[in-house]
Amino acid sequence: MRPAATGVAALAALCLLPTAAVAAPAAAPATPVTTPVDAHRPPATPGEARASARLSAIRDDPAALRAFFRALPKGGELHNHLSGAVSTEYLIELAAEDGLCVDTTTMTAVVPPCGPGTRPAADARTDPAFRDAIVRAWSMQDFPPDGNGHDHFFDTFGKFGEVTWRHRGKLLAEFADTMAAQNQFYLETMVSPASEEAKKLAIDVGWDADLARLHGKLVADGKLDKVVDAAVKEADDGDTEFRTESRCGTAQARPGCRIAVRWISQVSRGSTNERVFTQMALGMRLAERDPRFVAVNLVQPEDWDTSLANYRLQMRMLQYLRGVYPKAHLTLHAGELWPGLVKPEDLSFHIAEAVNVAGTERVGHGVDLRHEDTWQRTAATMAARETAVEVPFTSNAQILGVKGADHPFETYRAFGVPVVLATDDPGVSRIDITHEYAYASRTYGLGYRDLKDLARASLEYAFLPGKSLWQGNPTRDGYRLTGPCRGERPGTAAPRPACRRLLDTSAKATAEWRQEAAFTAFERRLHGPRTTG
Repeated sequence: MRPAATGVAALAALCLLPTAAVAAPAAAPATPVTTPVDAHRPPATPGEARASARLSAIRDDPAALRAFFRALPKGGELHNHLSGAVSTEYLIELAAEDGLCVDTTTMTAVVPPCGPGTRPAADARTDPAFRDAIVRAWSMQDFPPDGNGHDHFFDTFGKFGEVTWRHRGKLLAEFADTMAAQNQFYLETMVSPASEEAKKLAIDVGWDADLARLHGKLVADGKLDKVVDAAVKEADDGDTEFRTESRCGTAQARPGCRIAVRWISQVSRGSTNERVFTQMALGMRLAERDPRFVAVNLVQPEDWDTSLANYRLQMRMLQYLRGVYPKAHLTLHAGELWPGLVKPEDLSFHIAEAVNVAGTERVGHGVDLRHEDTWQRTAATMAARETAVEVPFTSNAQILGVKGADHPFETYRAFGVPVVLATDDPGVSRIDITHEYAYASRTYGLGYRDLKDLARASLEYAFLPGKSLWQGNPTRDGYRLTGPCRGERPGTAAPRPACRRLLDTSAKATAEWRQEAAFTAFERRLHGPRTTG
C-alpha cells in the first residue's frame, strides 16, 4: 500500500522510499567468540525498572501477564506468510462469501457448483459440527500432540488455498488489525507474486545450468519485465482491496491502516530448477523496481526430497542473482530441520550455506544450528555480520516438536546473534505475537529489558531503508542512540533539529523512534515497586 506520510511518527512513507543497498558481508571470524547478552547494556531507566518490577510481581498471574504482554510494544513482524496469518474462522467466512464449496472427504475448498461429496462453505455458518471440522482441517486446532504435526501443518495450505489467493487485500486488512491491537507497527509478509505468469515463463525458457545464460534468456525481449508488470498490477489490486476493506483515509479507518507493510517474494523451493530460478529473479527484479517489495525467501518444506537434493544449487542461484540485483534483500528459511526428519548428513550444512554462499541477511527458523558441522563458526559469523535469526517458537514446536532447551534460542543469544521473535503462520498455529513473547519470557526467564531488546531488534533488522536510530552493533553493544539523537529522550515529540533531520530522512529511524515513544507510554502506565533491578 502507498499511504501518504503524515509526520515524524508516521510510517506510511516507508512504502515510498527506495530500498537501501545491501552491504558486503563482513569476513567470518577466525574463531567463534561468545558474547554475554547484556555485557554492554546501558543502565536501566526508571521506567524500565518499574516495568521489570511489574513483570516480576505478576509472574504467577496469567490474566495480568496476558495483559502485560499484549500491551508491550512489539515492533515489527518479519517472518510471516500472509496466507497463513489470519484466523481460520475468517477464511471460512471468505469462502462462504465467495460461494466456494468444501470437499467433505479432504476438507478442501473447491470452486462451485457444489456437486456430490461437497457442501457449500456457507453451511459452516449454521452447522457447528461442519464448522469445527473445517477449523481442525485448516489449522492446528485440537491436533493430537503425538500426531505428525509437520504434515498436518503444511497440508492446511492446500486445503484453504482456493480461498486465500483471491483476497490478498482482505487478508492483509484482517491481519493488520490484529497487529495494531498488539502494539506492533510494521509488517514484512510473504506472498507469491505473479505466480502463474512466472510458471509459464519458466516453462517457456526451460533449464540451463549456466546461470548467467539462463538469466539472459529470462530478460530477453522484456519477458521477465512483463511478469514484473503483472506482479505490480497484482500488488496494486491488493492495495486497493486493502484500503477499501480497511476504510483507510476516512474517519472510520480501521486500526490496521497504521501498519506499514512491505512484501517479501516467495520462491517455491520444491519446484523445478527453472521455476525456482525464475521466481528468484522475479522477486529480486521486483524489489529493485517497486519499493513495496523488499526481499526474496524460499518456502515449502526444507525436508522434501527435491528441496534437499537442490539445496546447494539453490544457494548458488541466489549467490549469482545477488550479484545481478544488489539492492534486493534476502532472508531464507534455513535449518527448519531436526534429527529423525532427515538423514544426519542433511543436518550438517544448511544454515552455513545460507549464510556463507547465498549471503542471507536473516535466517528463518535456524532450528538445527547445533547439528551442523561448523555450527560455532556459523553462529560467530552471523553475530559478526549481524545476520538475524527469525524465531517462531510455536511453529517450531508444532512442525518439528522442538521447544524449551532443545531450541537454539539461548545459543544464538549467547553468541550475540540478533534474535527476532515472529509468528510464521499465526492463523494456522492458532496463536499471536503476544503468545510468542509470553512463551519466551516464561520458558527462558527473560526480563523486561530482554523483551524490549527483542522488540527493538524486530525493527533494527527489518528491511527498512535509511539509517538506524541506534549506533554501531546494538546486539553486541546495547541500544544506544546514534550521534544526531544522542542525549535526546527517545520518542519525544520535539527532538532537536539534527535528530529531526535523521527522522525525516530515514524510515528505519522513524519506526524505531515511534516504538520508543510507545515504550515510554507503556512504562508510564505501569504501577509497581520502583526498584532498580
